[in-house]
Amino acid sequence: MNDGSKPLNFIEHIIEEDLAKGFPKEDLRFRFPPEPNGYLHIGHASSICLNFGLGLRYGAPVNLRFDDTNPAKEEQEYVDAIKKDVAWLGFEWNHECFASDYFQKLYDWAVTLIKNGKAYVDSQSSEAMAVQKGTPTAPGIASPYRERSVQENLDLFERMKKGEFKEGEHVLRAKIDMGSSNMLMRDPIMYRILHKAHHRTNTDWCIYPMYDWTHGESDYLEQVSHSFCTLEFAMHRELYDWFLDQVYDTEKTRPKQREFARRNLSHTIVSKRKLLRLVEEGVVTGWDDPRMPTISGLRRRGYTPESIRNFADTIGIAKRENLIDVSLLEFHVREHLNKIVPRVMGVLDPIKVVITNYPEGQEEWLEIENNPEDPESGSRQLPFSREIYIEKADFKEEANKKFFRLKLGGEVRLKAGYIIKAESCTKDTDGNITEIQCTYDPKSKSGSGTEESLRKVKGTLHWVSVQHALAAEVRLYDRLFTDESPDTHKDKDFLEFINPNSLEVITGYVEPSLKESKIEDRFQFQRIGYFNIDKDSTPEKLIFNRTVGLRDSWAKIEEKK
Repeated sequence: MNDGSKPLNFIEHIIEEDLAKGFPKEDLRFRFPPEPNGYLHIGHASSICLNFGLGLRYGAPVNLRFDDTNPAKEEQEYVDAIKKDVAWLGFEWNHECFASDYFQKLYDWAVTLIKNGKAYVDSQSSEAMAVQKGTPTAPGIASPYRERSVQENLDLFERMKKGEFKEGEHVLRAKIDMGSSNMLMRDPIMYRILHKAHHRTNTDWCIYPMYDWTHGESDYLEQVSHSFCTLEFAMHRELYDWFLDQVYDTEKTRPKQREFARRNLSHTIVSKRKLLRLVEEGVVTGWDDPRMPTISGLRRRGYTPESIRNFADTIGIAKRENLIDVSLLEFHVREHLNKIVPRVMGVLDPIKVVITNYPEGQEEWLEIENNPEDPESGSRQLPFSREIYIEKADFKEEANKKFFRLKLGGEVRLKAGYIIKAESCTKDTDGNITEIQCTYDPKSKSGSGTEESLRKVKGTLHWVSVQHALAAEVRLYDRLFTDESPDTHKDKDFLEFINPNSLEVITGYVEPSLKESKIEDRFQFQRIGYFNIDKDSTPEKLIFNRTVGLRDSWAKIEEKK
């Protein structure tokens, strides 16, 4: 969010120009108007941060308004999820509003338009209307019902409201201009019949207003000063203004619609319809699956509100669409988690190390910092014993000089512990290494101040004590799609680009301090990445989600292709 230290974006310039022309600052009001037909995703986050950020910048109220005009797709579940997501991102709305709050007022205004000869009931089929609407290069043809009398239109509209007709039998259209170069102005539909229960009004209504009729009038009723939407609504602005002209009182604030570009994210889709397919076809486990680009999915995966807000601030607001690399989003969560989360020990692909000269049955507790980036985070005690786990990849029998981890005859330091030397290893009948035998230098304990403790070795490994380690399920999440723009291929379905390796479930071992962890607690597994506790965890079984690796490993994979 703009704190005044950065150049203004074009949206802020619009507001500043209005203020310079005399628009009262106290009359500024913004809104975020989602439709409750799905969960919010990362694309919505930019709009949320824009509108609520403007509210904070100008000290103006921001409404959360639900555009709930289609009972066939909208549910209370989505309303609740949206409220949770906006609050989690750190924003407070001034009023919680619903388009359904205005159903009666919208209906009354529609009746006025009919009386003024500016709306009529059309009884054509949707196919016939589509044909007579014309093309971008050919004007439309007037409906045979366009000149119905005011009285007949009022009667039909009232009967539509009472539920006397089937769905699709009649619609109410605005009477504007069938020859307009803007096809949206060619007598747009204002109301359609839907015999479906609404999540708030139940069966009180069986006619529902269309988006274009509802949106601008809702802005006007709430006295929103600036209505910001994405570029696909640019052509709707003329209609937005026409509808406002029909109800505008010069004593009140007239909303101004302006458009900004979507910021598309690579290896991601943000179409609610396509996200719903992922859920319904079982590609993911639900809207909050950690591979989903939904805010609830990002939250479950371990993302922080700050990282998403910082991402939105970095990509900014523009007039042209472009594709943002998802690695930028991952950078922001990595950067924020590095500052705030404790470092812990976790081994995901374990191999046992036996320290042969460490006394059997002995254990000790080593002091280790919680987070070197945060001096106030303190330290904790970490158990150490004769048998430990390290990562299989951290040992080779033989290795070149560039391999700074453990190899036969070589030394490494155990993080916060001792220097160990690999002496031998044990293999199974297939030749796989099953155990490593090491010796340790008793005087090399980190922080002990001895000369040996200051001795430098090139490798430092993370580890856990076998005796004390907690087994945990670890869900290794990766990008859901292998293609950077999976929904832009005309000859292929976006599901063809699903990454088969987007989830790997393994058993890892973590230090015992994590036993009391709570759901959504976040950690850095040293040398591996950032993880958090999943909602499926129980006191008996810890489940960790990988939020993001310590580095952008995906970029390295792409470079090798």
